[in-house]
Amino acid sequence: MGSMEICLQQLASSWAGLQPVLIHLLKSQQALMAIALVIIGPILIYLAYGQLQASLIPSLTVHLEEAEAKDKISAVRHDPKKKSDKDVVPCYDPGTMQLLGHVPAMSSAEVKAIVARARAAQKDWKKSSFAERRRVLEILLKFIIENQETICRVSARDSGKAMLDAILGEVIVTCEKIHWLCNEGERWLKPEKRSSGILSFYKAARVEYHPVGVVGAIVPWNYPFHNVINPLTSCVFSGNALVIKVSEHASWSAGYYGRMINAVLAAGGAPPDLVQFVTGYAEAGNALVTGGVDKAIFIGSTMVGKKVMAAAAETLTPVTLELGGKDPVIFCEDVNVDESVQTALKAAFLNCGQNCAGGERFFVHEKIHDKFAAKAAEVVSKMRQGPALGDEPIDCGAMCMPGLAQKIQGLVDDAVAKGAKVLAGGKLPQHLPGQFYPPTVITNVNKNMEIWSEEVFGPVMCIIPWSSDDEVVALANDCPFGLGSNVFSASQARSRAIAFRLEAGMSTINDFATTYMCQSLPFGGVKHSGFDRFGGIEGLRGLCHPKAVCEDRLPWLMKSSLPPPWQYPVQETAFPFGTSLVAMFYGPGIVCKIKGLLRLAACFLAPKTVVKDRKKHE
Repeated sequence: MGSMEICLQQLASSWAGLQPVLIHLLKSQQALMAIALVIIGPILIYLAYGQLQASLIPSLTVHLEEAEAKDKISAVRHDPKKKSDKDVVPCYDPGTMQLLGHVPAMSSAEVKAIVARARAAQKDWKKSSFAERRRVLEILLKFIIENQETICRVSARDSGKAMLDAILGEVIVTCEKIHWLCNEGERWLKPEKRSSGILSFYKAARVEYHPVGVVGAIVPWNYPFHNVINPLTSCVFSGNALVIKVSEHASWSAGYYGRMINAVLAAGGAPPDLVQFVTGYAEAGNALVTGGVDKAIFIGSTMVGKKVMAAAAETLTPVTLELGGKDPVIFCEDVNVDESVQTALKAAFLNCGQNCAGGERFFVHEKIHDKFAAKAAEVVSKMRQGPALGDEPIDCGAMCMPGLAQKIQGLVDDAVAKGAKVLAGGKLPQHLPGQFYPPTVITNVNKNMEIWSEEVFGPVMCIIPWSSDDEVVALANDCPFGLGSNVFSASQARSRAIAFRLEAGMSTINDFATTYMCQSLPFGGVKHSGFDRFGGIEGLRGLCHPKAVCEDRLPWLMKSSLPPPWQYPVQETAFPFGTSLVAMFYGPGIVCKIKGLLRLAACFLAPKTVVKDRKKHE
């Protein structure tokens, strides 16, 4: 046999041996592919379905004016000290003082007419399904995602905030709110089953949530976009109409945001008057509260909040008040100082300190106080400030409200005169064109200073030392406000224990103000920070009338009927029947319950004996 033949025989023999192995491997691979298909297949189908649903959400185009579309514009300089026509509200960029235009200062009659149109629109919208409401919010969310830069530019121009602050405070929280509503809102507004109690065991009890009707919201100037969209999304999803009065200090952006809202409502098939804007001064705000709305929401100062409450009392209009804040941020001695300083700076200087739940009082343990303060001052001295839409990126923008920078300077000067020490900032800048106050760090702050208890609402970080947990709790609670609070420690249990004792509507553990990113949570405070809640499940349900409903659980088996002893004219056993019923259902222990049952039976089987026994004991 030749070598070639031997080689072929060996190859054939090897192939015969490999064949079962290869077949086994092939079958194994097929099995693995089948398993993978079973697992991955539904996921791919789910993702494909989601993409198909997303593709059905329309993209909208909204017309832009020059100042809305461009970072740089040419415009005359506005002087807020100059008196203007009382029938209009001047709008300007607080970072450049460029005049952006005017909006109407609406009269009481105009506002009431707007409320009437909203009421007519709500009569149709309250009949809408959750799917229809969700559709509107999905269209809105897609528009926001596709137009983030424009939304932020308009907000920055109207309020003076940095573009990063606009993304953080205007866009991200708004998207989170819409996402939560679309995914969970229906669950919290659907009828909710409740227990029917022991005596009514045969009943079915539930709570239904019906929209209140027309909601009137008066919102501040610090976040022109989010302050509008936040109540809008909740109102639309709960079946309400919304009339929203924007601040006279940030009314220009309502033009673009209004066109956006109108386009979204039209694309979603909602009535065009479902959401409307009111612009103007105190007269317009008062008219909104007293003009026939079914609920009022006010976000602003405690002083104005009291006036809103008084006006609403005339018509018994329910009010949600989210007022001032002076939030404590507490750092224990075991924290990482470098990391903590960066978090503290964001708490103090986000939106240039113009946050109702911003950090104002920074309680730093005495063991790390000096290092913390020095590090904070070092970073703050490098922060950049200027117009939001300038050539260079900025860390802090302008003060939106005219006169606020001067008010802050007064608080700082008072503190310095009484012993406080300025480590950074502390003086009105002379080289910037608009309404600015620099990021400021001060120490040695005490209770004798106005800044201790008065809300600053600006870029001032007050650093205060403490030595014990009891002391810091007492210091933090020594304040007329009680909105948010924040506690940092390497021990989460310690942070939690301190936070539990703080008089505040919200507490964040080892982070800053993240309760607001958890949109299922309520937002609001205690003491002079107001009452009721406008966020989360509580806020969503607060836009509804809770209606208690009770009916027979199984009407074909057991129906309600008045027991014969209680039917008019009542029998002599009426009262004994009642006391026996109480003993049988609510008596402590089985003996008491059995006695009640036997006496109850006697009311029917031996009524004369029951009556006789009762008279005997009288």
